[in-house]
Amino acid sequence: MATYKSKRPYMYGTGRRKSSIARVHLIPNGTGAVTINGRDIDDYFGLDTLKLIVRQPLVATNTLGKVDIEATVSGGGVSGQAGAVRHGIARALLLVDESFRPILKEAGLLTRDPRMKERKKYGLKAARRAPQFSKR
Repeated sequence: MATYKSKRPYMYGTGRRKSSIARVHLIPNGTGAVTINGRDIDDYFGLDTLKLIVRQPLVATNTLGKVDIEATVSGGGVSGQAGAVRHGIARALLLVDESFRPILKEAGLLTRDPRMKERKKYGLKAARRAPQFSKR
């Protein structure tokens, strides 16, 4: 267990999704506040579906309102960032209580989503997009 800026003990988890990377500090015995890049979750993620994605590990382990979360996320878009924060929270929850592992694993929250952008190939305009074909 390490200490954070506010000298409160915290658990740390790194989450990744697409090209987003999230560093998550989970502070036990909190009020349930979720802060992302210094902003409240309601300000950072406008869509309710993204907020639900972020809170999934907390709902699954019944720790919603019992821990504070401070996350720093960079890269990618809003959907990838929400997935990265979710992955980081799930990993940090394992440090709080190892008995959460079967619950989180069953929900698929510990698995890193491996899907990435496919590279562009030579002779093509994009990864799979070929130049327009013309008979003459």
